[in-house]
Amino acid sequence: MILEINLKIVGALLVVLGIAHGAFNKRFEWKTDLAKLSLLNRQIFLVHCFFIALSLVLMGGVTLFYTDALLQPAPLSRVVLVAVVIFWLCRLFIQFFVYDSMLWRGNRFNTWMHVLFSLFWTYVVLTYFFAAKHVWY
Repeated sequence: MILEINLKIVGALLVVLGIAHGAFNKRFEWKTDLAKLSLLNRQIFLVHCFFIALSLVLMGGVTLFYTDALLQPAPLSRVVLVAVVIFWLCRLFIQFFVYDSMLWRGNRFNTWMHVLFSLFWTYVVLTYFFAAKHVWY
């Protein structure tokens, strides 16, 4: 029961994060920065951003609306959950080892975002990990 609730929370948060990508352009002033890129690189960036947002919404939607199916011990749920754990574990790794700390140190808002998203990615990884463990045994 607790695992189901946490999966639904993660699913809902991923959907919200995916939808929030629509506001990133304005928040991060991409129009100005992207204007410096070639047309090809600008379009690749925007297409990748769209597919990240779409992936978040779809992954979140599956998690939110098909929680019971994900928690059924079956080969497909095992593969999907292990893949999702690997996916989010990579994202958590990036949070600490790819993003340079000078992006957030000394900036109160960016520091809060770094801490918030570090906790969020940890929560996501642990939730999917326990779901994967649940269907494995």
